[in-house]
Amino acid sequence: MSQRLIAIVEDEATLRENYRDALERYGFATRGYASRSDAESAMTARLPDLVIIDVGLGDEPEGGFDLCRTLRQRSAELPIIFLTARDSDLDAVSGLRLGADDYLTKDISSQHLLARILALFRRVEAVRLQPTASRPIRVGGVELEPETLQVRWQDRPVALTVTEFWMVHCLIERPGHVKTRGQLMEAANLVVDEATITSHVKRIRRKFETLDPDFRALETVHGAGYRWNGRPA
Repeated sequence: MSQRLIAIVEDEATLRENYRDALERYGFATRGYASRSDAESAMTARLPDLVIIDVGLGDEPEGGFDLCRTLRQRSAELPIIFLTARDSDLDAVSGLRLGADDYLTKDISSQHLLARILALFRRVEAVRLQPTASRPIRVGGVELEPETLQVRWQDRPVALTVTEFWMVHCLIERPGHVKTRGQLMEAANLVVDEATITSHVKRIRRKFETLDPDFRALETVHGAGYRWNGRPA
């Protein structure tokens, strides 16, 4: 496998280089960008394998959010992590709603950051270890292709992130059965609080509702978790 390329978008030069040095010691290739515009220009020709973004970039207090939105429009599968000093719940929820796979604060250790990065890459590669990866999974109106991380609802594509894909995958493996937030967290290789899982589920539901206002397959079971209603095809 070729060396993984990680882009780091951070306006503080010292921090940016520290992140690059740490990740390169773990064997990754890295590119650093100080601003949203620099990152967008550099990624026009080629997307990296994963992007780490600060929320505030230079004179753009929410430049990281804008960059995340732009990258998500180009790729639903690109792993995106926010790594920021802003630790408010509102910022974390905003980042996840824009399609980030994770939201971390800068006080985490380099070992913890590495663990989250590797978890995201494991999810992308997980299908290579599954002997049935090439067979689509159909439940009611939804179809998942684990090999390509593609999802369709009533034959129309649904742009899910890597995190969202594995949550839906977990739910439709046993349609009608309740999955706890902890089980969804485990399926997506996340270590987050329950509110973050709730935010991911709400975003998944909105994506399906955008295609079908009558979408009701993803059900909240209050006090227990979530279930996918439908029969295997």
